[in-house]
Amino acid sequence: MTKKSKNILDYLHFATHAPNLEELWAEHTSFMAGYGFDRLIYGCTMFKTQTSLGDPDDFVILTNHDPAYVHEFMDGGLFLHAPMTTWAARSEGAASWRKIREVMADVPATPDLIRLNDVNQRMGVLQGYTISFKSVSSRIKALISLCGEAQMSAEEVDAVWREHGYDLILVNNVVHLKILSLPYAPPNRSLTKRQREALQWVSDGKTTQDIAMLMGLTAATVEKHLRLARDSLSVETTAQAVMKASLHNQMYILET
Repeated sequence: MTKKSKNILDYLHFATHAPNLEELWAEHTSFMAGYGFDRLIYGCTMFKTQTSLGDPDDFVILTNHDPAYVHEFMDGGLFLHAPMTTWAARSEGAASWRKIREVMADVPATPDLIRLNDVNQRMGVLQGYTISFKSVSSRIKALISLCGEAQMSAEEVDAVWREHGYDLILVNNVVHLKILSLPYAPPNRSLTKRQREALQWVSDGKTTQDIAMLMGLTAATVEKHLRLARDSLSVETTAQAVMKASLHNQMYILET
């Protein structure tokens, strides 16, 4: 069933040196397809609370699923009702979708859960594994959903995991840690060079007047860059902008 072609050590060497998210994700989806997991969703929130995963607009989301599925699953909010999301929010490690379904078999079938099952059936999202990554922060939760090829049975997926699961957990953990280290800009939320520079000076404790002198601008222009940075990051205060830009590695970027 599997069609592995890449040596794991070679792949880990690539992953740890990947220059950006685009190249890392393209290579990772190809690598995982070699084990029969041809559709992936990586999700990470850095704004988790006791009652919420945070604003979905602030999630780091990487996927190679069909856009129609992403539209219904992510944009339509169905991910919030997925048994795998519920499991991952309170657990760490790896779990078979079949096992998670068995554990949650007694959960009442809500309209959202019925709709989710219908979408998964139509789109061939049937068998797979979810890895919920360990975090040292209560604000961070990350997972990756590994969907088996549409023709694979639950038994075949579990057989692949029995043989290769240990290595696949290692590989996905390394990729997860690498993702956390790379710049991520959600759609329409990337900062300009000037906005980033102004936020960097704020994080260094400089006043608006200090920043104006350092950047060779007027104080009004600095305020404009900070306002646009707040708008781009969808926050209310400059302090929040600094925090969000830092968490998404949008500050102190080495220009290429």
